[in-house]
Amino acid sequence: MQSIAQNLPAAAAAPAYDAASIQVLEGLDAVRKRPGMYIGDTDDGSGLHHMAFEIIDNSVDEHLAGYCDRIDVMLDADGSVTVGDNGRGVPVGMHPVKRRPAIELVFMELHGGGKFDQNSYKVSGGLHGVGASVVNALSSRMDVTVFRDSCEYRIAFANGGHISEPLHVVAEGKGKRTGTVVTFLPATSTFSMTEFDAGKMEKRLREVACLNYGLRIVFHDRRVKGSEPVELCYRDGLAALLKHLDRAKNAIQDRPIMARGERTVDHPDGQKAISVEIAMQWNDSYVAQLVCFTNNIPQRDGGTHLTGFKAALTSAVKAYADANLSKSKKAVVVGDDVLEGLTAVISVKAPDPKFSSQTKDKLVSSEVQPVVQGVTAEALRTWFDENPAQAKKIIEKAAEAASAREAARKAREMTRRKGALDMASMPDKLADCSERDPSKCEIFIVEGDSAGGSAKQGRNREIQAVLPLRGKVLNVERVRAFEILQNKMFGTLIIALGVGGIGENCDISKLRYQRVIIMTDADVDGSHIRTLLVTFFHRQMPELITGGHLFIAQPPLHAVKKRGKPDCYLLDSDALDRHLLTLGCDGASLALADGSSVEGDDLYRLALESRNPALLIEKIDSEIGLLPLTACLAVTGAWSPAVFASAENSAAAVDYICSIMPERMPVSGTRWSGEASSAGLHFRWRRKGVTTAVNVPASICENPIVGTLLQGLESFERLYASGALLHVGGREVAVRTPGELYAALRSQGERGVDEVKRFKGLGEMNPEELWNTTLDPERRSILQMKVDDEGDANEIMSVLMGQAVPPRRDFITAGAASVEELDV
Repeated sequence: MQSIAQNLPAAAAAPAYDAASIQVLEGLDAVRKRPGMYIGDTDDGSGLHHMAFEIIDNSVDEHLAGYCDRIDVMLDADGSVTVGDNGRGVPVGMHPVKRRPAIELVFMELHGGGKFDQNSYKVSGGLHGVGASVVNALSSRMDVTVFRDSCEYRIAFANGGHISEPLHVVAEGKGKRTGTVVTFLPATSTFSMTEFDAGKMEKRLREVACLNYGLRIVFHDRRVKGSEPVELCYRDGLAALLKHLDRAKNAIQDRPIMARGERTVDHPDGQKAISVEIAMQWNDSYVAQLVCFTNNIPQRDGGTHLTGFKAALTSAVKAYADANLSKSKKAVVVGDDVLEGLTAVISVKAPDPKFSSQTKDKLVSSEVQPVVQGVTAEALRTWFDENPAQAKKIIEKAAEAASAREAARKAREMTRRKGALDMASMPDKLADCSERDPSKCEIFIVEGDSAGGSAKQGRNREIQAVLPLRGKVLNVERVRAFEILQNKMFGTLIIALGVGGIGENCDISKLRYQRVIIMTDADVDGSHIRTLLVTFFHRQMPELITGGHLFIAQPPLHAVKKRGKPDCYLLDSDALDRHLLTLGCDGASLALADGSSVEGDDLYRLALESRNPALLIEKIDSEIGLLPLTACLAVTGAWSPAVFASAENSAAAVDYICSIMPERMPVSGTRWSGEASSAGLHFRWRRKGVTTAVNVPASICENPIVGTLLQGLESFERLYASGALLHVGGREVAVRTPGELYAALRSQGERGVDEVKRFKGLGEMNPEELWNTTLDPERRSILQMKVDDEGDANEIMSVLMGQAVPPRRDFITAGAASVEELDV
């Protein structure tokens, strides 16, 4: 009998899996291959900022060891980050075993560092010896300067951790100065986004300054013209951080409750001390914000220190409430009631703490929990006894929360009695879909009846439901749960989604739609309604976001109309620019001075890549004040350090620039002259009897923007220095700068269309347009809501949606200068 296998068709030979298939990644290759294991997500910005925090944490560890009292952090104009401290300086001597400079081991070897024993650092945030080397592996460039032993040392790395400059002495006789300065530029091959968020950086640095008495941190965003350094140093410690977190709320206490203590625990290396410091304060909001740190490292997922704190807090408040509340006010208080409106900062310093991962998002050291619990319980008992009037406010707030919880329970039961989740009880405004499998369905929450009508007509009735909401939604940040349940609009929404309730009663397993999509207009009212809905879902149905069910529709901002062609819909201004460049490049070619030409896809990529240097040239022009001259310096490299290194070079540069500038100026008939000095390059240009002086200071070559532009000098010289000729639309256009190339091709793209229409609201679209742009799953663009940092989300939501007006006014004022489009 033939086997079954013999009757089957022959399969393609599979690759052999044998001993040769086993790979061993050496050195930093493992980091470059699997970066997410070491720093987290490389696409959403969290991993990018984790890189900076790793280097900063090393400097903070020097402070914890008692050797550093100042840290400087700079966001450089070229996209790099510089972190400097006045600590001991990374050791540069020869390692006795590895026979290599110790600094190479720190920045090139995984698990190389001085924090594995308790000799160099008693307490530190770094544990695994991988932080600095991981940052090096994921950077296109890293420069390290060390001040130590009266010398200045330097070592440089490039292309993911390879030495580009061996360790060498830059200068001797530096006296007593010590410390380390690290500059790194994240690799674009690893990170899809390489722009650091100044707000996120300042938030983390403020936390570090508050957690460490006597540490001064100076933060400077040098990407912003005219920005001043921000000095962060707080004598009040955790109380200052608590005040900052609660700046958008009204406290119900005169001052925060502070708990401090130290306990000795058993450790494999002998008994070790764990110190605890806690600041807590109740406010008039209904949301708890608990921030945890271990050895200055934040744990966004909490851990054993948070568990110990909650247990002691609930026990202490319940005991005091039972003993002091009158019978008329008594209620069954549970843990969530005690947490309502509480903001707390929990800081633990422990030797050799254990975390759930390299990113240290959760503390798992079991010995920490009883220490935190004991310190918290003792401090609360003492504070309640010494402050009876304020203690009464706290327990009454907890009792009110318990009463509100009971009222919300009754409201939920009423909602359930009024509408079991069947088709007969669905809201009248809901246009439901016919499909009953939730995994195939989606619902659009639409602003207004007009857009709702178009959406109902344009949708796929089988899998798409539409629920129009009329008017402004209730701001849930300022009300309790039972008021939300009594709101007709939210009641309708809860019934339509089928989750049964809000908060702990939200059963996400009963969600009737896989995707819940908020679809509002692109004007101020639409943005407001969208924000109110996001606030509701984040506060009352967070599982909708964590489960990946909440989305924001992104209707197109522009429609490009061209006779004889279907309309082209574009999401935003960037997409419009790319589209117009594509049209402009059609049939165009760029003839270079060396006789070669660029056309087709290569021309499009070149034009797209020219946007960034064009913007950098405009930015650095603030130091010169004549854009054509600034662009000329950029494409010829006449502002490089080599030019200012000698009088002969400077004079030659002036002569050369003066010879080519007349044809580069936007006006004809100019005459140029100039001279060089130790201060810089000095030019004069004359037209129609009027002479204008322009100076290029020698210090300009120290600007990071100039350094970035000099990196592309070889390409600039080939393309623009000798002039290029763009053949486009039957015309010849002289191109001498990246900005001129970009502008010429985009302008040609605009000539090729009949109209560029800008949409403002969904009501402007007919059902067919709405389907083609926003509803069709094959063509639409929707944005999934995610929360990267719960603390950041809580903070911004409190500022924007809370009761206190001054923080919101400050937020609006601070961001006013960056507004590009204002709807008035």
